[in-house]
Amino acid sequence: MSTPASAAPAVSAAGLRKAYGDKTVLDGIDLRIPAGSVFALLGPNGAGKSTTVKILTTLITADGGQAQVAGHDIAGSPDGVRAAIGVTGQFSAVDGLITGEENMLLMADLHHLPRREGRRVAAELLERFGLADAAKKPAQSYSGGMKRRLDIAMTLVGGPRVIFLDEPTTGLDPRSRHTMWQIIRELVAGGTTVFLTTQYLEEADELADRIAVLNDGKIAAEGTAEELKRIVPGGHVRLRFLDPAAYRAAAPALTEATGATGDDEALTLQIPSDGSQRALRDLLARLDAAGVEADELTVHTPDLDDVFFALTGSAVPSPVPGRPAQSQEDAR
Repeated sequence: MSTPASAAPAVSAAGLRKAYGDKTVLDGIDLRIPAGSVFALLGPNGAGKSTTVKILTTLITADGGQAQVAGHDIAGSPDGVRAAIGVTGQFSAVDGLITGEENMLLMADLHHLPRREGRRVAAELLERFGLADAAKKPAQSYSGGMKRRLDIAMTLVGGPRVIFLDEPTTGLDPRSRHTMWQIIRELVAGGTTVFLTTQYLEEADELADRIAVLNDGKIAAEGTAEELKRIVPGGHVRLRFLDPAAYRAAAPALTEATGATGDDEALTLQIPSDGSQRALRDLLARLDAAGVEADELTVHTPDLDDVFFALTGSAVPSPVPGRPAQSQEDAR
């Protein structure tokens, strides 16, 4: 979802810094997040993701820099920020001893909604999140996916314009994760801005309009998923031939012109490429000039795993549904 460059961002930050003793956690990060978009912050454990969320949600103060959320300065107008945001942390805020409906009504009371309005909002959100049938049951009886949906429903009671989701799908089964993805898409379609931190690279690739990789307290790179993938070497096009004569005709021309490497037994050529339309057009033109047709063409581009490893030099968070990295918390 595109936003005019002149439009005020939902979240912006300039030179945010935070240190604990002699350990610098954030070392001057800049952010600009358009309204009505999903922004994903990736990084290894200890990179400062949760610290960034805590600063932007006014839970802790920055040592330096400035930030605005929903038009409010985090230092000068923290109450304004809090009134405009919703936060779903890594660990559920659901009270398991009371029902789903009672959890919702408690949030309505905290937002000072009139009783009738609170009941209406609670009922609508429980219905929207598929929890109406379980509304009268204790929340401790809910599955992990149901608790997470209730958690986000509670976050929405106050009608926030910006929602911070700190690893919202950690520990969920694949079906529940996909349900959460759909909920996030619906929120954004309604104009809500989502600031997402996640341990799942697949999740960022699937949901985020823009992604930033945080490493050693700094933004190592930022862009769309496709832009980030293009900064990592290793992309290539693989050509496979069924006719040995066609392979022998193509190999010399492409090897000399493109640096292709060949596999004489498999009759394949691997050509370094960024996978762009222009690169593919040039490659096909060379094949036409040689009077050769490949029987199979496959484009291989680096994925976010490759990007993460290249930018952070650390182990890649698990892209496999239901298998999170060992530690789920940032340092501090």
